Amino acid sequence: MSVQRTTSLGDALDELAAVGTAAGLVAAEVRGEGAALAAAVAESAPRAATDWLEHVRGASGPLAVQDFFDAATRGRRWRAAPTRLLGELVATGSPHAPAYARALTEVTSAACALGEPTLRVIGNASVAAAAQLSAIPRTTFTTGPIGLPGLTGLPGEQGPGAAAPAHAAAAPVAGAPAAAAPGAPTADVVPAAAPPRTVDELLAELDDLVGLARVKREVHQQAALLRVQKLRAAQGLRSATISRHLVFTGNPGTGKTTVARLVCGIYAALGLLSKGHLVEVDRSELVAGYLGQTAVKTADVVRSALAGVLFIDEAYSLTGDQYGTEAVDTLVKEMEDHRDDLVVIVAGYPGPMAEFINANPGLASRFRTTVDFDDYTDDELTAIFERLAAASDFEPSPECVARFRELLAAASRGTGFGNGRFARNVLEGAIGRLAWRLRDVEAPTREELRVLLPVDLDEEHIMDTPPQPGGTE
Repeated sequence: MSVQRTTSLGDALDELAAVGTAAGLVAAEVRGEGAALAAAVAESAPRAATDWLEHVRGASGPLAVQDFFDAATRGRRWRAAPTRLLGELVATGSPHAPAYARALTEVTSAACALGEPTLRVIGNASVAAAAQLSAIPRTTFTTGPIGLPGLTGLPGEQGPGAAAPAHAAAAPVAGAPAAAAPGAPTADVVPAAAPPRTVDELLAELDDLVGLARVKREVHQQAALLRVQKLRAAQGLRSATISRHLVFTGNPGTGKTTVARLVCGIYAALGLLSKGHLVEVDRSELVAGYLGQTAVKTADVVRSALAGVLFIDEAYSLTGDQYGTEAVDTLVKEMEDHRDDLVVIVAGYPGPMAEFINANPGLASRFRTTVDFDDYTDDELTAIFERLAAASDFEPSPECVARFRELLAAASRGTGFGNGRFARNVLEGAIGRLAWRLRDVEAPTREELRVLLPVDLDEEHIMDTPPQPGGTE
């Protein structure tokens, strides 16, 4: 599959670094974030690692192939949610946030040229770009990152179950024909800081998520408790100590990260956090290769989350060895040292999470509230699939939706089932197959560029069927 690009990954990272430094970010951190996002987008492409290494430079010397895969692991979460630095810019109301989001979409687009792009890479890039654009409220994008026509609109919250805007920003579909005229502007970005969202606005956004009835009720109660506690303190009244730290339990893809981001915003709106940004990590980002280094690494991660929320996914992976124990001990100490301006949310499967909390008295005393995330029903997953498609400016046809339901019925629903991730993975594959289906269509219509057909959901069919005039089969 041939993907023609006018901007290399190196150029896209240079532009991202320029925007980031203008916003007051550290250039090395910006480049690292962009490189990880690019690796996560392109990881399934043969020889992508070799091309990635040509454009990415390490802070302490040449990088190796393993660095590509390590970066891809770190960046996978950003295929479905805004990056950490973008989230921080948005949380602090930076006027540079829209430009930074746009620069990230250029990185995802440039990643499509790494190695020999696969259909999965094309879908990854499209959904990842939409995730970055969705973080920016009241921003107008008139053209997609690689020349696809976009719709003016107000991107909404990204994540499984998120409400898609009526008119979502365009996302890249590398390899599909461009419909924009040569020389057309690529974006009209208004670099204005959005006013901070209120608690009511954030709770309304929570309520608009698909499913999660128990989660919504618990978050509403937690917000009410913390609000009253703050009002009592302002009146000089005594208040019982209410832990702000939370345990999220549930299977993968049930919206835990999305809700964590909203909780972060709610705490900031209540005045409990001065920034309100989310830092999402797992064991690999807390544990080092040698004893003694883990404490330093964990403390550095905590410092990056100060004034915001530290979200630790699969936190139970920190149990069972001395390295993880060192990370937990350091975490407990940091939580105590920064108890007034740090919130920690730990997440994972219900059983292992209970064992993790009970294994350390310091954790048990700080994590008193557990929020359970139920699996999604078929109807809810179908709604999520349609919303995610709309957020990337695609529209599944009724027949495509029916085919998605058939795939759901055939999917195994064990503990490894991805819930919202299943819907996102199906969408990513469908976007790539749409691009393949239109590969020889010289001037596809707007509808052809947007509408997903049942064949776009079938892995085997699309590669064996030649494209038809007009892009139909």
